Amino acid sequence: MATVDTDTKSFNTPDDVKTPPNARMEFVSFGDMTIVRMTSQPGWRWSESMKAAAGTDSCQRTHFSYVISGRMRTRMDDGTEVEIGPGDIAITRPGHDAWVVGDEPCVVLDIQDASRNS
Repeated sequence: MATVDTDTKSFNTPDDVKTPPNARMEFVSFGDMTIVRMTSQPGWRWSESMKAAAGTDSCQRTHFSYVISGRMRTRMDDGTEVEIGPGDIAITRPGHDAWVVGDEPCVVLDIQDASRNS
């Protein structure tokens, strides 16, 4: 019988939890890779809830995201906007603001550092 080399973890017991204003971020890590489940409440906006901690005028991280529920709108520094909702997958590059649309929490999986270019 073959041996399976698999690591498993669960968001039921995340490696780390952060609670910025109007949001909950649960982190599960495998080596250099991290998956974040972020639940943002209605009224959450990056520029109001995260900007001070980040120390930048807009978010400077790349996000590879899958939306589980709710809706999120993103405005890039150049003014272009996109809205994503349940089932959508998006890559958002640095230089953006984002906010919850509507009165339902937005739950997003953000896959960070899944691959690295050497």
